[in-house]
Amino acid sequence: MTTTPALSVASPSGSFEAGPVELRALRDDDVRIDVKYAGICHSDIHQVREEWGTAIFPMVPGHEIAGVVAEVGDAVTRVKVGDHVGVGCMVDSCGECEFCKEGYEQHCVKGAVLTYNGVGYDGEKTKGGYAQGVVVSERFVLTIPEGLGLDVAAPLLCAGITSYSPLRRWGAAPGTKVAVVGMGGLGHMGVKIAAAMGAEVTVLSRTTDKADDSVELGATQHLATKDGKVFEDLKGYFDIILNTVSADLPMEDYVGLLKARGVLVSVGLPPKKYEIAPGLLIGSSKVVAGSNIGGIPETQEMLDFCAKHDFGATVEVIAADEVDAAYDKVVDGKVRYRYVIDTSTISA
Repeated sequence: MTTTPALSVASPSGSFEAGPVELRALRDDDVRIDVKYAGICHSDIHQVREEWGTAIFPMVPGHEIAGVVAEVGDAVTRVKVGDHVGVGCMVDSCGECEFCKEGYEQHCVKGAVLTYNGVGYDGEKTKGGYAQGVVVSERFVLTIPEGLGLDVAAPLLCAGITSYSPLRRWGAAPGTKVAVVGMGGLGHMGVKIAAAMGAEVTVLSRTTDKADDSVELGATQHLATKDGKVFEDLKGYFDIILNTVSADLPMEDYVGLLKARGVLVSVGLPPKKYEIAPGLLIGSSKVVAGSNIGGIPETQEMLDFCAKHDFGATVEVIAADEVDAAYDKVVDGKVRYRYVIDTSTISA
């Protein structure tokens, strides 16, 4: 067993403190990674602040992890010391159920083990990437392709795959019209990915504050939904609507923007239930769906896709002592578009 400098928080109302945390001794199939960058996902904030139920403290958050292989177990074959790698939202699954065998580890029947704020099958609490090191089973280590910077790659391990998976599943491609609702950490990746897939992309946001950014990232247009005309002018226009926000929206209005057989897929988690009259779906064979990250094979596919198209996340790199303030800025929507921690600034 070894230790590594990390940022941890002791309670939902606490501040981050730097100090050493223990990493497990390397098993035969383990990889020890020197973490270089860790993205700040909004779900980190929800869990640290216990907005999603009781959490495990002290907590080291972080599931957007990019770094360099430092050591490998005797049975490791896919990666070697010095490789650029990443770790996302999961660090274990049963590997035996139908979903694991099909590459959908996130739907593991036994329950996927979360990268942090979770408990492994061995009973040990998991620790995330706000640290200078992590130890992870080889099965859950992704290869970061050459040419993709570790800082811009880190958010791809959650924000990237969360956007990529539904766009791929529902057929974003040349000739399709895609709307991305929200222009934040998830939304900006949705725009980049959908545009790279060849779709015509429209951003739907409350205001036009980020309109220039949307177009720069690949959108054809950016429209303000507070102007009710959008729902009239674009009725029946989109093949796919990717809803990335966690706010309560008038879902029937958004369903009205879909073509017949179109899909509205949500990756955000609003506090209230959706209210949609069945007739709005049945009459035009429309679909309302959800999507939850992606399995390991698809996550690797996404990383390779982003490298091929020469883009990562749009990030602001911050130091360890800026994380508490960064959390408040994320909640206030003041980041463009992902804070990434330079883990070399963590002092034990």
